[in-house]
Amino acid sequence: MLWNPDKYHQFQSQRSAPFYDLLELVEIHSNLRVVDLGCGTGELTRHLADTLPDSDVLGLDQSPQMLERTGEYARSGLRFEQGNQAELDGKWDLIFSNAALHWSENHEELISHLFNCLNPNGQIAVQVPSNHNAPALLKIIEVAKREPFFSALGGWTRQSPVLSIEAYAGLLFQEGAQDIIIFEKVYPHVLENADAVVDWISGTALVPYFERLGNLKDEFTDGIRQELRVIMPGEPIFYPFKRTFFSARKAK
Repeated sequence: MLWNPDKYHQFQSQRSAPFYDLLELVEIHSNLRVVDLGCGTGELTRHLADTLPDSDVLGLDQSPQMLERTGEYARSGLRFEQGNQAELDGKWDLIFSNAALHWSENHEELISHLFNCLNPNGQIAVQVPSNHNAPALLKIIEVAKREPFFSALGGWTRQSPVLSIEAYAGLLFQEGAQDIIIFEKVYPHVLENADAVVDWISGTALVPYFERLGNLKDEFTDGIRQELRVIMPGEPIFYPFKRTFFSARKAK
């Protein structure tokens, strides 16, 4: 997908808050082999690396546009590479991922694969948005089913692969995970108006639609904007955003 770092960072403080909550779940040790899946532009990966003394940290992302910004954050013990998070290989002491795994499909297989990439006593710590039933995101699917968008998309709409917290708990239990922690948290964002909600989703949820719609991108965005102005009138707008967190450790 063609990511726009500037658009993504338009709400940087709100998007960064879950990273720090996820970091609270990480067991701090030195000399770890660490991968940050979906590292984006790298500033939060740098903070992760600075928190883990004398560790070897890799930031992995599939977007060349995002990775172009990582140069200022690389240092000894911290590097960045382009790659598919679902195809991670090697063995790691910590697999960390903040707001990225929801872009990979089939979480039943994905979580099993990632857990098996852990060293003994290794930890996985993940945060994924779980707000796919929020009104703004349901409006994306509704508008996508109208013409001319339906034909341009070939009937495609993106369905979130994110599972329930009970399902993630069951997957980790099946893998023999220890110290399983799983919870959902709602972030109570306040945005200026419905147009600000469109700006928010333009940096994330709308990206795969933009990639497929070409010259219809602006018309599609305007259609969603009109819908959201109806269901989200007034100023400011309360925009609750639900996220799922989980952490677990592999047996020694």
